[in-house]
Amino acid sequence: MSKKLIHGLYNDDDVLLSGVKALREKGIRIKEVYTPFPVHGLDHAMGLAPTRLSIAGFIYGCIGLTFAISMMYYMMIANWPQNIGGKPNFTYFLNMPAFVPIMFECTVLFAGHLMVITFLIRNGMFPGSERQNPDVRTTDDMFMVEIESDGNGDHIAEALKASGAVEVNEKEA
Repeated sequence: MSKKLIHGLYNDDDVLLSGVKALREKGIRIKEVYTPFPVHGLDHAMGLAPTRLSIAGFIYGCIGLTFAISMMYYMMIANWPQNIGGKPNFTYFLNMPAFVPIMFECTVLFAGHLMVITFLIRNGMFPGSERQNPDVRTTDDMFMVEIESDGNGDHIAEALKASGAVEVNEKEA
């Protein structure tokens, strides 16, 4: 038995949101939704789990802070101690207030860059990856719901039309 991908196109984000809720109430499992911009509340309507990107950002920030502390200790205390402005660098903790801006910048740098890299890898949008959007109109002004069906998808197509879809297409998966 071949699988089919059924695409329902919407022309309004509010209709899409109510349509997704109606489809889920009917027990239809939505595979993906393509939108030209983020739609507030769509993740809750689809039943998606909360993102763990903020936890990853905290971990990446801790890595950046550890890197900054290690780098400054090695550079300013262990490898080449310097007397800057009459303040001798014999211990790290006596001079730590001067290092706070560097620690902050490294924390933000690591958290920001590694979160973006993680986001791109998790979504498969790294350089050289194939386009995953099945309809280019969803990058302009249309919204699309993608549903995977094992057999006859007529009841899904009818549910999509009843939920406000302006166009329904079927493709072989």
